[in-house]
Amino acid sequence: MASASHLTRRRFVAVNLLLAVLLVASIVLASMIGSVHVDLWRALQSGVPNNTDRMILFETRLPRVLLAAIVGGALASAGVVLQGLLRNPLAEPHLIGVSGGAALGAVIAVIVGGRGAFAEAGLLPLAAAVGALLSMAVIYRLSLVHGRLQPYVLLLAGVIYNAVAGALIMCVNAIADFYQAQGILFWLMGNLATESYRLVITIGVYSVVSSACLLSQTRELNVLSLGEEGALQLGVQVDRVRRVTFVAASLLIGAVVSVSGMIGFVGLIVPHVMRLILGADHRLLLPASLLAGGVFLVWADTVARTALGVVEIPVGVVTALCGGPFFVYLLKREGSKVFG
Repeated sequence: MASASHLTRRRFVAVNLLLAVLLVASIVLASMIGSVHVDLWRALQSGVPNNTDRMILFETRLPRVLLAAIVGGALASAGVVLQGLLRNPLAEPHLIGVSGGAALGAVIAVIVGGRGAFAEAGLLPLAAAVGALLSMAVIYRLSLVHGRLQPYVLLLAGVIYNAVAGALIMCVNAIADFYQAQGILFWLMGNLATESYRLVITIGVYSVVSSACLLSQTRELNVLSLGEEGALQLGVQVDRVRRVTFVAASLLIGAVVSVSGMIGFVGLIVPHVMRLILGADHRLLLPASLLAGGVFLVWADTVARTALGVVEIPVGVVTALCGGPFFVYLLKREGSKVFG
């Protein structure tokens, strides 16, 4: 709580304004990068017939880059609140099984109703959110020991749940037709390809509503860093905060997983880096991580679609290559604290 008292309005505005400018600059620059060169001046001319530069920039690249910014911000935000709520620095949507539950819900919805129908109706994010919420509830119940939440038991329960969810996804995928199965497998590895601004707007609305709910809980998350007993003594309704945060985080994770698949480690890397730079005050850490997460995933996706020329690799592979060593470092650091 000591760091929370040092937050001023000027620092809050300065940090977030700087990150917002960095995010906008990243979106513009990433939209210009690709295997095909785009003439920006020609792309901005709306009256030119058969303007391929305009089509590439505004109908292919820009929707994808905007989606990457939204997904990255959402995953980083979810990572911040889960780490704060569970008081576990290794908590992350992908690692604790919530993303796996969201993916399972989305895959079942696609098999039952078809991806296009659910996506057009805005129901695919809702189906994934239900899967995320159910997985969160199961993992939370498994992590209670004598009525108390044990953070490291939760991490272990999440790993086990992830394995079970992965097996169920493969089982469901086995009964799908060939083209559905291929699409689902590529999507599960992390895929941000889209040409639909309507989809970007839909996911953006889900993310804004959920993020607003999480932002309303930042003061309580600061107090919870003292521990549940200390928070209760200071008047925080721990159960209510936990319910609101779990539901909002599940909606957020479900929304982005439904369109991007399983993109791991964004919610681990970004919150830790921002915490090292800015401190642990959630009032600043959460919005800053949201913006920084967008920057991180925009560039990770740019690498994924350009590193091998015309051959695209899943963005989840890029984030895993960055996050794997980072996770090992954190695991060793936390292990040395626990075991001396």
